[in-house]
Amino acid sequence: MAPGNNKQEKEKPTLGREILSVFGVFVALFLLLCLVSYTAVEPLGQAVTINWGGAVGQFVAGLLMDLLGITSLWLPFLLLFFAIRMFSPDCSLETLPLIVFGCTGILLASAGLSGFTSLASFTVFEHTYPVAGFLGTLLAQYAQQFFGGPGSFLLFVVVLVISLMLISRFSPYRLGHSLRETLASRWAGRQASEDNGAAKQDKKKGGGVAPLAAEANPGDGAPIVPNVHEPVKLETGTDDDSFQLLPAASGEYRLPPLSLLDKSENPELAVDRDYYYAVSTELEERLKDFGVVGKVVGISPGPVITTYEFSPAPGVKINKIIALADDLALGLKAESVRIVGSIPGKAALGIEIPNPTRHIVYVRDIFAHEKFQKAASRLTIGLGMDVVGNPVIADLARMPHLLIAGATGSGKSVAVNAIICSILLKATPEEVRLLLVDPKRIELSCYEDIPHLLHPVVVDPKLASRALLWAVREMERRYQLMEEAKVKSLASYNAEAADKLPLIVIIIDELADLMMVSSREVEDAVARLAQMARAAGMHLILATQRPSVDVLTGLIKANFPTRMSFKVSSKIDSRTILDGSGAEHLLGAGDMLFMPPGTSKLQRIHGAYISEKETERIVTFLKEQGVARYDESVLRLAEESEAAEGDDSGEMDEKYDEAVALVCETGQASISMVQRRLRVGYNRAARMIELMEKEGVVGPADGSKPREVLARKSY
Repeated sequence: MAPGNNKQEKEKPTLGREILSVFGVFVALFLLLCLVSYTAVEPLGQAVTINWGGAVGQFVAGLLMDLLGITSLWLPFLLLFFAIRMFSPDCSLETLPLIVFGCTGILLASAGLSGFTSLASFTVFEHTYPVAGFLGTLLAQYAQQFFGGPGSFLLFVVVLVISLMLISRFSPYRLGHSLRETLASRWAGRQASEDNGAAKQDKKKGGGVAPLAAEANPGDGAPIVPNVHEPVKLETGTDDDSFQLLPAASGEYRLPPLSLLDKSENPELAVDRDYYYAVSTELEERLKDFGVVGKVVGISPGPVITTYEFSPAPGVKINKIIALADDLALGLKAESVRIVGSIPGKAALGIEIPNPTRHIVYVRDIFAHEKFQKAASRLTIGLGMDVVGNPVIADLARMPHLLIAGATGSGKSVAVNAIICSILLKATPEEVRLLLVDPKRIELSCYEDIPHLLHPVVVDPKLASRALLWAVREMERRYQLMEEAKVKSLASYNAEAADKLPLIVIIIDELADLMMVSSREVEDAVARLAQMARAAGMHLILATQRPSVDVLTGLIKANFPTRMSFKVSSKIDSRTILDGSGAEHLLGAGDMLFMPPGTSKLQRIHGAYISEKETERIVTFLKEQGVARYDESVLRLAEESEAAEGDDSGEMDEKYDEAVALVCETGQASISMVQRRLRVGYNRAARMIELMEKEGVVGPADGSKPREVLARKSY
């Protein structure tokens, strides 16, 4: 985004205008040659032909000199100016009359002024020119009769100045305003330098902190120079590529080193103060166009966006400024502009404008930060950087569950991979186990066979509901163990028990696919886990690219206070995931809004980028540590699920009679209808419909046509 005015595209001049412009340039140059070489040796018609324009040139020059005098020298220059403006695409039918009036006014005012002189002629390089022509003498005489000598002279000067303003678009007000702003800015900069020097001297003498200056009021007209904050420098704990983040509990297992991750090319953010000052000035002008007066009092550069602290004048409502986000994006030629509320501790609000060049946030910069390295929790995750470049580190154990949403291509899958790799770099398989559900089959399949997995990556939506059911049973088993041990948390249980229980993180990459297959079972299992699983050491991470109310139901959202939203397509989706707008104005490619646990205040974060090659290197390193040891209870439940689906000789379903009565009453026989009305799973409803077909209640399936109901109502 570059600062500039919002101008419409100019139309190209037509061929006729181009020909007219070229002809005008020729006539202007010809008149200039004729007038410059004119010499009045003899009366008109008998002059010696020494003119550079020949006889025609001598005649035309003589006619103009007799009519306008020395003022005729204006004519070729005005005609040349008119021809160039005709050729310019800026010229239109609205501006042509102003140019004609301006040129005419210059000729008449100059001719009138020349009539005041008593000099008849003057000679330059052997060329004699008359001073006042017939028209100039006539105008001067009539003007003096009505306005007198001084009044006539002043009248012609005013007409000459106005005519020059018409053709040159010169504005005395803009000139004065520009000079005033320049002088005020230099004076403010000088005063700020003197104040800083005095503050440093006072600090050296007194050894204390210099007092803060009083905050300037934007409405007072006092010039304010915005303070550009220096970008944050990342503090890495060590430069050793083989650094182990935390000592592993097992002596044999080794955590992946940071050398597996790519280094950042430009770790430090460069600051172009001239650019930021230009954008702040442009921002003030655009807001002033919409009737919002104020000043930019601070600038905070970041890796992707820059936050401009705008202090409005007294009486300006914040809601009026927030509603101008789209208009500012258009005026500043920015991809999008996001306006946040008041900044804590300051009488200003933040306006976030994208940088012309985005700075990639590498995941290694986050993992190498001292804050991440020294975190004791095995579920510490690196999210990215905030708007000023500070690393954002979170603890999944404190959340305790995370809900992620974002449109396709917004960076949601990259964030999920960064979260998984954060856990893999911090914890051993004895400390944290993962249960991955990937209905899309391509996002999480790269983690197949790593030692941390409880079960192979679940790709079947039908089997996913069974996996969640196992998680509910495992949670109940853990609560029973803690009840017997008389402890309230998994950490307390592991401190006393001989067989320690690992933390379990359940990650579902696309929740919408599961809700389409078995919404009731998935919603119930997710709700139970979200309500009770924290103390049992089990945590959920749900991701979806369709944050609609039928996917993120009220029961699910109520148990996920920690949420993360990438760019979405509409305000409705933003309100669904965040209970407020803002996510629709994000930039994509990792730009997110994060709702931390315990607060509804949104935090803008630029997500850390991890490539597929980096993920492959980490997975390869983990596989070399040992083979995957899957939990037999999860495998046994999956086998039971598959056997139940293929077994038709089992007991009669307890809701079968109710399903038959429903089909006979409605005259419709569809799996989705039975599933919805009886609130059962897809597989269960399908088995009941198949059993009805065997018993002759409904007919066989006929492609896309509905099944025929063969039984009567009294069945």
